Amino acid sequence: MKIKHWAGKLKAALLAAVLVASPLAAWAADAPAQLRDFAAKVNSGTGQFTQQTVDAKGGASKRPQSGEFSFKRPGQFKWAVKKPYEQLIVSDGKLVYQYDPDLAQVTERAVDKSIGASPAAILFGSGSLDEAFTIAALPGKDGLDWLRATPRGADAGFTHVDIAFKGNMPARLELLDSFGQVTRIELSEIVANPKLAANEFQFVPPKGVDVVKM
Repeated sequence: MKIKHWAGKLKAALLAAVLVASPLAAWAADAPAQLRDFAAKVNSGTGQFTQQTVDAKGGASKRPQSGEFSFKRPGQFKWAVKKPYEQLIVSDGKLVYQYDPDLAQVTERAVDKSIGASPAAILFGSGSLDEAFTIAALPGKDGLDWLRATPRGADAGFTHVDIAFKGNMPARLELLDSFGQVTRIELSEIVANPKLAANEFQFVPPKGVDVVKM
């Protein structure tokens, strides 16, 4: 996030005084600072997730997803849905594969076309966040520190994503798409900088499945 240059020392002094006096000062830069700390210090990780979609009227999906994830910077990650059905998304840093066993289909995309301005870029990428997003702190809620990341480009496919941190680790994401739907993702059991297998992010399409290159 670009820092605005204030004209004159008086304005800077007044701003500092307001922040110190304000009860919101604690969260004003906390969540963005935790995000940057996470991006700089956690080069790999594993964890669990649950995911649910809420429509514009507040109705939640009846079949929330759950599974596990792993990642290694830059741009390598695995997002494996286990329930209520299996689905796998794997990035080897160059290509992103989405495998749907029920459809017997694999979709293949280049990484720069898939995660350049997506939530995956925030959590798993290594590029400059400020090039793709504007990042602003939000008031804390549910005992978590929040920020909002808004994509700079108009073709990101979502309006913004709110990310909650606790102890310098991401705990929750709430993504608002252009249809008014909110995707809520809870992250848990995150292990920072584990030793991962050499083939953790390699993917070979199973025999007999259709491979669609995008």
